[in-house]
Amino acid sequence: MKRKYLRMVRRTYRYLRHPRIRKIKWLSPFTKAIFNKRYWKPCRATVANGLSIGLFCAMLPIPMQMLVAALGCLRGRGNVPVALAACWVTNPVTQIPIWVLQEKFGWWLHESVGVPNIPFLSKLEFSKDIPTFEIFGNTIIDASTVSGNAGNFILGFLAAGITLSLLAYPLVWGISMFLPNRGKALDVWDSSI
Repeated sequence: MKRKYLRMVRRTYRYLRHPRIRKIKWLSPFTKAIFNKRYWKPCRATVANGLSIGLFCAMLPIPMQMLVAALGCLRGRGNVPVALAACWVTNPVTQIPIWVLQEKFGWWLHESVGVPNIPFLSKLEFSKDIPTFEIFGNTIIDASTVSGNAGNFILGFLAAGITLSLLAYPLVWGISMFLPNRGKALDVWDSSI
């Protein structure tokens, strides 16, 4: 597993350092920073930062989350491959259910916990009539009207992103305690692998 990860990282790193990509002028400020080998080595500190940044970016309802995560790793000194992989928590299959859960989480935070919403956004409500959706004769969604609040949705995705990004640190540090080297940085760029 470790060897496959290291091979994949080295291939990606070499591809991104190709002269044709390095000649693009507007990419040069980013490529100098992103090619620091520290951002590609798997150690518990950089993996925890990368996972935290990636999970936060995954909860944002924006396109190109992976680009935002890669740029965030430059600032937060996180592992770039881990951040990009963490962005795939929200993929085309899981995106809509996660948005619904974020809106419900924001509603729960506003109603039960008492976290205030942004006043002008809490007045924006949306509703959509959904027809019955069946797969192989099994009803997945009954015909109904789905409604939501923009203030609750924004509160929900920000709170979910912050919560998941904070949970990444104890998760990575806890798992690293079971690793042979306790997740410390090793020289992964030797040519023997």
